[in-house]
Amino acid sequence: MLESGHLRKGLKLEIDGDPYVITQFEFVKPGKGQALYKCRLKNLLTGVQFDRTFRSGEKFNEANLEESEMEYLYFDGETYCFMNTSTYEQTFLTPDQVEETRDLMKENTVVSMLFFDGRPIGLSLPNFVDLTITKTEPWVKGDTASGDSKPATLETGYMVQVPPFVEEGETIRIDTRTGQYVERVKG
Repeated sequence: MLESGHLRKGLKLEIDGDPYVITQFEFVKPGKGQALYKCRLKNLLTGVQFDRTFRSGEKFNEANLEESEMEYLYFDGETYCFMNTSTYEQTFLTPDQVEETRDLMKENTVVSMLFFDGRPIGLSLPNFVDLTITKTEPWVKGDTASGDSKPATLETGYMVQVPPFVEEGETIRIDTRTGQYVERVKG
């Protein structure tokens, strides 16, 4: 059991059977009365956010969350298959559960999957992934009219802006937090 004095940003707790994470936290001690803990909570299942104030002495359950390293194996047209790297158990997720991570995820990518009471509720990619460019316009030396970047299509189908000197077939590093080009990867 957690008490309101344990509340802080990033803490995951369970309220009414759902897991929440505290995204903003403020401690308020008025001149008279009890201390107040003002929190912005985000539901980890639905993504809904709301503000809630807790009084000193309230008790909470810590959310029953587990994180596992999972390797993305394949997409069969309906579900994405992931394998636990330590137990070799397979977990299947729908395209809705994978959301925007699928644009930067290729086969054999190791991701971190979050489980609530044994069921998957989210996944996060490593901070950087290396992907190969499958289509981009060739660069003509001295061509400065086109600007300092050009569009490129990656092996996953994701479109990204790259510098003009980057060519088709090269492998580049993408920051998964921003979705932007970082650097070329030397083969």
